[in-house]
Amino acid sequence: MPWLELTLTIRSEQQPRVEEALDDVGALSVTMQDADAETPDEQAIFEPGVGELPLWPTITLNALFEADTDRRGLSEALGDLLPWLEPDHLQFRDVADEDWERAWMDQFKPMAFGRRLWIYPWNIEPPEDDDIVVVRLDPGLAFGSGTHPTTALCLAWLDSLDLAGKSVTDFGCGSGILAIAALKLGASSAVGVDNDPQALTASADNAERNEVADRLALFLPEDLEAEPADVFIANILAGPLGELAPIFAAAARPGAPFAISGILQGQQDELLQRYAEWFEDLRVETLEDWVRISGRRRG
Repeated sequence: MPWLELTLTIRSEQQPRVEEALDDVGALSVTMQDADAETPDEQAIFEPGVGELPLWPTITLNALFEADTDRRGLSEALGDLLPWLEPDHLQFRDVADEDWERAWMDQFKPMAFGRRLWIYPWNIEPPEDDDIVVVRLDPGLAFGSGTHPTTALCLAWLDSLDLAGKSVTDFGCGSGILAIAALKLGASSAVGVDNDPQALTASADNAERNEVADRLALFLPEDLEAEPADVFIANILAGPLGELAPIFAAAARPGAPFAISGILQGQQDELLQRYAEWFEDLRVETLEDWVRISGRRRG
């Protein structure tokens, strides 16, 4: 089934109104990209913090419509809703339907993190090996597959811990990949927290498929009900990490290992100073342009 794609470039402050207008005229989906990146491989990847939507200064919006949508009528409707929008700002193209799930599966290969942790797609059967720990991911999830450096840093850190019998809190759980990995690595229970209800749905589905759903509790931040955890991890963004440091400190037991990521090179010094009030033995690990800070809750 073909589709009609509408593309326009806007400033970040225009995004809420433009996305609302696209929804009003019947857009089936709206995706955002960094308009200043020269190639798709250079697109910056943002994971929203709690209660916010970080954006690039200039954004390219791609909106998908039914193939038979009237282009002229769509342009006129958007012109009425967004009077500043010039007709030449709008670009249309026909998009052929694809088996997106199959394309994703074909690109996603097994990945190792640390000594024993592996992430496998469902189309590849892992070997029978008691020395490895396998997490299976549902193809097509847009909330984290282990391919981003921040997720990779967090997975490797979890693999380095003795999690047997421990409780773990994963703040900004996305697909649930970190919480599920912790459970597969021996944690007795895990709590996943995310401000996006769709992320909680994805986490629940992934946990079910990995046969750990009975040990994973999922919450929106405002609904969180959990005792301080034996291990705490948060993979969001530097801004929210700074703001939420006191909450994270309260969510970790004295002596609990902790790790935070989603931090770009250059942002770590301020966070190290911020977290030193509650955490000790602070260490920095980098991968590409991204940073992980780890340490231990003060006793």
